[in-house]
Amino acid sequence: MSATKRIIVFGGNGFLGSRICRAAVARKWDVTSVSRSGRPNWLSITDSPTPPSWSHSVSWERGDIFRPAQWTPLLSGADCVVHSLGILLEADYKGVLSGQESPISGLRRAFDPAKGRRGSSNPLERVRDVEQGDASSSSTQQQQQQQQLTYEMMNRDSAILLAKEAAKAGVKTFGYVSAAAGAPVLPSRYVTTKREAEAIVAREFPEMRGVFFRPPFMYDRSRVVTMGVAAMATAGSMVDGLTGGRLGGLLGTMVTKPLKADAVADAVVEALEDESVKGPVEVPQLEALADRAWRKTML
Repeated sequence: MSATKRIIVFGGNGFLGSRICRAAVARKWDVTSVSRSGRPNWLSITDSPTPPSWSHSVSWERGDIFRPAQWTPLLSGADCVVHSLGILLEADYKGVLSGQESPISGLRRAFDPAKGRRGSSNPLERVRDVEQGDASSSSTQQQQQQQQLTYEMMNRDSAILLAKEAAKAGVKTFGYVSAAAGAPVLPSRYVTTKREAEAIVAREFPEMRGVFFRPPFMYDRSRVVTMGVAAMATAGSMVDGLTGGRLGGLLGTMVTKPLKADAVADAVVEALEDESVKGPVEVPQLEALADRAWRKTML
């Protein structure tokens, strides 16, 4: 009988991260979630405020991804580490919550073509700066920078930082939730920063098996708005197939078949368990992995 796998999911209290935790618990893995707030707000990610039964098998830990001293001890003995963090909107998160900043200003910054150039310093140097700031108990300037969430920080730098610490801890497998390319409703930097993270992690930490998941739009009945978008995307996918893929060049992932969030989570855990899976995992492979995971439950 094989030993129980130990998985650490960063962002495990989120929409997809919580479902990755659920899928790992179903395989009787030892599961830890790390996030700023610890336990999930269940009503924001499911259709009930009551914690599901599987959640009692997860260790819900608090930790700031940019304060590695808070979470590096948790990496000891882990088989897999998953980065399931990211932002769709750039904003000063405390400013938005307090009403001092409008989400519209976040959208303006996200689509600012100069923003990427301003944040284009060497990501590895940025990670070193974060680690040094953490070791020196973090200056006021450091804290202000962390309040201003950007694609470069959340999609790229946090993944590199986590991969670096995971490699030092001897973790064998690093999973990164990236994204399918070409979403027209998001700034190009949303995807380019994720691709940069994939490339740097693969190049700098070859001792780990890097698995880079590229899901399309994900939906679940607990988020009603996603159901409507998924229906439109499914229709677009069917029309795109009938037109020989001509719509794909214009509408990007809006004509890529959407996937249920639970299916993506099942695919992630299936891939982490299968040591032959590595590198980018595109939508068709996610579907195949999810189907394989489902078949295992039928045995």
